[in-house]
Amino acid sequence: MSENILIADDDAEIRDMVSLSLQLGGFAVDSVQSGEQALQWVQEKPAPSLVILDLVMPGIGGMETLRRLRQIQQKTPVLVLSCLNTPDTIIEAMQCGASDFITKPFEDKNLHSRISRLLGGRVQPSPMISPKPSVSERQFIAYNPQMLKIQETIRQISHTDVPVLIHGESGVGKEVVARALHEASNRSSKPFVKINCAALPSTLLESEMFGYERGAFTGAFNSKPGKFEMANTGTIFLDEISEMSPPLQAKFLQVLQDSRFSRLGGKAVVHVDTRVVAATNVNLKEALKSGAFREDLYYRLNVVNVYVPPLRERMDELEPLITCFLEKYGPQYGYSEIVPLGRLMTAMQQYDWPGNVRELENVIRRYLVLGDADLVAQELESSTRDRFRKTITLPGALQEEASEIPFTERVNGLKKTAETEAIGKALVRTNWNRKEASKLLNISYKSLLYRMKVLGIGSR
Repeated sequence: MSENILIADDDAEIRDMVSLSLQLGGFAVDSVQSGEQALQWVQEKPAPSLVILDLVMPGIGGMETLRRLRQIQQKTPVLVLSCLNTPDTIIEAMQCGASDFITKPFEDKNLHSRISRLLGGRVQPSPMISPKPSVSERQFIAYNPQMLKIQETIRQISHTDVPVLIHGESGVGKEVVARALHEASNRSSKPFVKINCAALPSTLLESEMFGYERGAFTGAFNSKPGKFEMANTGTIFLDEISEMSPPLQAKFLQVLQDSRFSRLGGKAVVHVDTRVVAATNVNLKEALKSGAFREDLYYRLNVVNVYVPPLRERMDELEPLITCFLEKYGPQYGYSEIVPLGRLMTAMQQYDWPGNVRELENVIRRYLVLGDADLVAQELESSTRDRFRKTITLPGALQEEASEIPFTERVNGLKKTAETEAIGKALVRTNWNRKEASKLLNISYKSLLYRMKVLGIGSR
């Protein structure tokens, strides 16, 4: 008999997304849209195995619903979902009877692992949900020369313990590189622990990193080890390290230097043997100038620097990535084999991917959920046109009403429009690298510069 889970959330999209994920994981799922409905449900129907409860709902709020749930069902675990992640909110939820707390947005893998733990290990993750580690965890795709160079760097430094700083735009795959480094090292059988420094406020981040002793703050009823202790003998990955506050940066620097620290509220010294890999999507040199990031910490971290290029600079990896995501998500959404993409593939090849690999992954998921390649292709094509218009100024005459333009001028105008659009797409796709754009257009570099001048296409 499958475990039954009740979801209480006023956001229909969240309810549907979580319900689908859990049903694919083998759970029986019911959902309601308010605290009142949740309370009525547990009073009138058999007790669920677990309740997933949103904190911000109209009517009876999440905290009050949680208090009343505890009066009705003292033993049913309650997993709180919320976009509110302040220490006070988390502590209040725990005091009201929450069994665990997860912040929106969240990953399916994290949700399922929390549920499995709360249910005492009675439920193992469904093979459909996690037959093997996700693409981001298991596969480092390297066809592009820049990515092949990163792969070689990983090979060279994998068995050393030097800190590594990974930088690049959001969504390019910095965690992929960090995990590949860990898997290639002699620590691969040991823990890989990730902390997102942007996801937690400074006070809570410190307790997450270094742990705390009982009584260290209100609500600290028991001692808890930090992520550094959990990663002992393994690797700790600090994502978005630029978001770490300066006081916490100072303590972190001390750990890098001495490999020891004290838990929050404690006196005993904890020794760890942990490799540190950090990542950021901002220019840390600019953060040094503004004082937002410590110079000594920067140079301590920046022993090996790895730059992960955006997807638009490695479009030769687009098709292998698409194949990987289709293999990963296809079975989840009922596709037993890789499906043809047709027009969608063309739209993806012309798109410049501002959200990088993460955006590509979401586009593939959206296509598999909707089952309509043309609809998703239209969305990408529309976005490409909008971005194109923002970077290209059309000749003024082309903005006039077509009916007011003589036939010959109209034909010439259409030719100019088509030529302008073709050049514009090539420039957008190559991030305004005119030499690369000329190659895409199969014209000489000088010809491209001349046509840009004639058509009034300036640099950004």
